[in-house]
Amino acid sequence: MASQPPDHDLQALVRAHLASAASGWSIGTFGALAEFHRAEDEPASANGLGVATARGAIAIRLIPGVVPVAYERPLAAPDAWAHGLAFCLPGASARGAVRRVLTELGPDRGALGAQDRGAILFDLGVGAPHCDCLVRVRDESHVRRLREWCGRSLLGDGAPALPIIAALNPHRVFVSPLGRIEVCQPIPPPDGRSPEGPHTHLLPRLLRLGRTHSANLALPAGLVPCLELHPPSPIQDARGRPTPFDRARHAAFQALLERYGDPEYVAAKRTAMAALRGGAPPPASAAAGRRARLARRVAIRQAALETS
Repeated sequence: MASQPPDHDLQALVRAHLASAASGWSIGTFGALAEFHRAEDEPASANGLGVATARGAIAIRLIPGVVPVAYERPLAAPDAWAHGLAFCLPGASARGAVRRVLTELGPDRGALGAQDRGAILFDLGVGAPHCDCLVRVRDESHVRRLREWCGRSLLGDGAPALPIIAALNPHRVFVSPLGRIEVCQPIPPPDGRSPEGPHTHLLPRLLRLGRTHSANLALPAGLVPCLELHPPSPIQDARGRPTPFDRARHAAFQALLERYGDPEYVAAKRTAMAALRGGAPPPASAAAGRRARLARRVAIRQAALETS
């Protein structure tokens, strides 16, 4: 049976969150991630399923076969959790070039800004099957510097080329079958913190594990996340700082979870929440699967705020 195009509700959902500065987006793999965020008062231009600012840009493609999966996961803080909506594809249809060495790709004809379409793209060679992690440079001296490393892995012992690349401050361009995120902000120093707005993360020790996503992201077997939506959190601001519990934001995501959540996770969470709301501890079983255990941990944290 042929894949069906994305439904109109999903397209409307994407448009609504692109229009809201409170929502963020990401494309990447376990150990390498590009995030797109913008400030409420930041000038931005919209074009179809895309938004651009002076600091970065995003363009989304909802192709046939996309599977949205809403998820929740506990965070390190004992009372915190994160949520999101992963736009997934079957692993076989999402497989790309899987380059494992620095590779020059030529001019960036797909750049989201016309001014960048003559700049040169280089694939960093992280070897992810479902996305490409690229950098883009225009200065000829920077192009020559990167060409010196072409054909070599950047992720070997000590990742010696990464500080050299970071010093060039190239644009970062992360591409998957479902979209593209471009980050134009400078790369912070090793002892610095990620800037507000669009930014990237690249952690060789995690990339070497070869995972497409965190084990705490409960996705149906065979699917890989090619784009993620991060609706506003009901308990944290955009920098991860605690905020008063926002019931409206919480309710909005719970509606997404009911519609797009993994059925096993959603069922386990319903059971746990029913027990907690009745004043009883949620059922625990040594035989419970990973999804059920994650649901139980998140339910305990949410129930404590819902009843406070």
